Amino acid sequence: MKERTETRDLKSTGYEVFILLLSLFSLFNLVVLLIPGIDPIIKEVIAGIDMFITIIFMLDFLYRFFTAESKRDYFFRNWGWADFLSAMPTSQLNIFRIFRVLRVFRLLRLLGWRAMWDEMWHKRAGSALFLTVFLVLLLLEFGGIAIVYTEADAPNANITSAADAIWWGYVTITTVGYGDHYAVTNSGRLVSMLVMTAGVALFGVITGFLANAFLEPEAEESWETNSALGERHMAEIRGLLQDQDKVNEALLTRLERIEKLLDSDVQ
Repeated sequence: MKERTETRDLKSTGYEVFILLLSLFSLFNLVVLLIPGIDPIIKEVIAGIDMFITIIFMLDFLYRFFTAESKRDYFFRNWGWADFLSAMPTSQLNIFRIFRVLRVFRLLRLLGWRAMWDEMWHKRAGSALFLTVFLVLLLLEFGGIAIVYTEADAPNANITSAADAIWWGYVTITTVGYGDHYAVTNSGRLVSMLVMTAGVALFGVITGFLANAFLEPEAEESWETNSALGERHMAEIRGLLQDQDKVNEALLTRLERIEKLLDSDVQ
């Protein structure tokens, strides 16, 4: 009974995998922040990205809480309290995000890895969108760290803080390019080229998802129409086959009568 209740709390597989990856990423950041000797600006970049992760986790908690069949069971029995604490903007409570990892692993195991893969493939547009959001966060963090590392100490540098790096990363990924922050070193320009290339690819996926979202209802309607027509044709074919069976039975009956008459004439 408990396993069935937990399985009902499972959201779409792509969404659950997204939360799992995000939880592992945030725990990785927590470990990095505890390492002594890390540049303070790099720590600020990580903390800035963690702010976005915290917002996503709070939205995830609210989503699970308000869509749960039993809010009490979700909060007290299915680690909802840990989801709430892990979504607090306090680094000391980030350790509770490990419960998110454990819960998602358990839910996916109950669902079955084959069923998980089949659902992700069937809903690959939504799964790709969640994966894209995760990759954008990765690119913002590691691109921001790389640009700060290469630019901060350069003469005439205009990317010298964590806020500058994150802003530069987002503007570059979206290919907007305001020009208020830009690389002045060769290594920084190389980082910019990599981030721009990845940004074009990632936002291409988002554009494709939006296009698919508009076209999918028409595709589903077309599929349903074709399915209905197919069922109608199958019903007609079954009717014709039944009629043919009746004709065959009548012919067999006549043949048997003819054979009996021939036998009687021979005798």
